[in-house]
Amino acid sequence: MTFLIHAFDHKDSEAITRRLAAREKHLEGARALHKEGKIVMAGAMIGQNETMMGSVVIVEMDSLEEVEQWLREEIYIQENVWDNVNIYPMRIAIR
Repeated sequence: MTFLIHAFDHKDSEAITRRLAAREKHLEGARALHKEGKIVMAGAMIGQNETMMGSVVIVEMDSLEEVEQWLREEIYIQENVWDNVNIYPMRIAIR
């Protein structure tokens, strides 16, 4: 099943510092999931002044429960980078 994850970063003054500190471990995990075929595509949302402000991730996972389990283990959740995370089932029309 395909899901879109739309995650906004926290907005406090230290949020970008936490993101950058966790970024390499986040990307390492994302690359591993991509190799497994679980992450279809992913990227940072860019706000004013070219600053990262959140992420969009499209995943192929068996269930919402699997997505939620992955998110519980995601470094951006554990390190308090992502604040408001929304999960939407979706159908890909064009790949």
